[in-house]
Amino acid sequence: MTSRASLTRRSLVGLATAGLASAALSLPASAAVAPRWPATGAPSPTPSPAAVARLPVPTGPYETGTVSARLVDRSRPDPWVPSQPYRELMISVWYPAAPGSGETHRRARYMAPGAAERWDATAPHGIPRGALDFAGLRTHAREGAPADTRGGRRPVLVYAAGAGDPRTWGTTLVEEMASHGYVVVTVDHTYENPGVRFPDGSVKGDGPLREALAEAQRNGTVSALLKKMLDIRVADSTFVLDRLGSLPHGLSAVIDRRRVGMFGQSAGGIAAAQTMYEDRRVRAGIDLDGTLEFNPEPNGTHLMPVARHGLDRPFLLMGREGSDRTSEPSWREFWSHSTGWKRNLTLRGSRHQTYTDLSVLLPRAGVDRKTIEEHIGTVDPRRAVAAQRAYVRSFFDRWLKGEDDGLLEAPSGRYPEVEFAG
Repeated sequence: MTSRASLTRRSLVGLATAGLASAALSLPASAAVAPRWPATGAPSPTPSPAAVARLPVPTGPYETGTVSARLVDRSRPDPWVPSQPYRELMISVWYPAAPGSGETHRRARYMAPGAAERWDATAPHGIPRGALDFAGLRTHAREGAPADTRGGRRPVLVYAAGAGDPRTWGTTLVEEMASHGYVVVTVDHTYENPGVRFPDGSVKGDGPLREALAEAQRNGTVSALLKKMLDIRVADSTFVLDRLGSLPHGLSAVIDRRRVGMFGQSAGGIAAAQTMYEDRRVRAGIDLDGTLEFNPEPNGTHLMPVARHGLDRPFLLMGREGSDRTSEPSWREFWSHSTGWKRNLTLRGSRHQTYTDLSVLLPRAGVDRKTIEEHIGTVDPRRAVAAQRAYVRSFFDRWLKGEDDGLLEAPSGRYPEVEFAG
């Protein structure tokens, strides 16, 4: 029998990687040269306690703003805590801000106090505990800045992080999209990650999921638990889509609900695909290295509905090295059943977490080269971020703005790290 004490966050992420997981980032844009890694096997340099890292500057023409809000779905009890008669979520909304907002509004925190401490305590994805000051890390978005209302309504994107990860774990990419004219809603799936902080100061952790995992391991029902996680994420995403007409800070007046996209890393990418399959309001979607099957047991492949039936609307698959539609069974099935526009790209030298903020943060945490390569691969982190930003933006510009830069038509000399599998 597996004890509750043995259910570390590592086991959760291992479970997540089997069917629902998380990944990737880059170096600060201010870095003039590539970092000099210590030799493999050399002692890791000792980082300054709680060092403050920096995120790369967004490249778009707009200043950015952000606000957070609590959403309450009273149509269903919480699926992880049935005694709670409603489901509550925390979201953040990122958007183009009015010019000059930086002079009057402070830069928003990367993570809220309380949530940041719990995240740090897990030593997330190879970042040593106490190495980075997650609460002190600032984004480039201005907290509560007025929205830029010039140019009419804007397309809206929903972003979901990997299983066990906070909604902030894709900020590098989310800020980039906001700086290019998108409104982006990021979602925390309550009780999935170590800490979600609510406006009353309470922080809800992942205890209910850990207990469910322990029971599933005892009973041999891990596939059923993964399916439950996906069902919850899709229901949460659908609820967020329902609430686009009542976003905080007057942002519903800024968005065009006829132009909705969804993207995410690992479990977030899985949720994007499955939500798009179930909800036609999502016009285009991206899966950043999330498999489309429930496969923790060694007795075969358990395809998700979206993989069995495919999609009839534009969808982009971006995978780590060694994982594409020719090698990943669920992606191959999805590809064969999809009738909509589709592409499959691979980022050479990447790992699962290359598609998250880890590419920015891990090199700043005082770890050696071996640790870097285990978690984010051999690709230059700055190049990884630049490529992700370019291809994600090209995709959504094409299908939500009607602007095609041709980047998705063939391999580009500007991004030799990106390989086309279809």
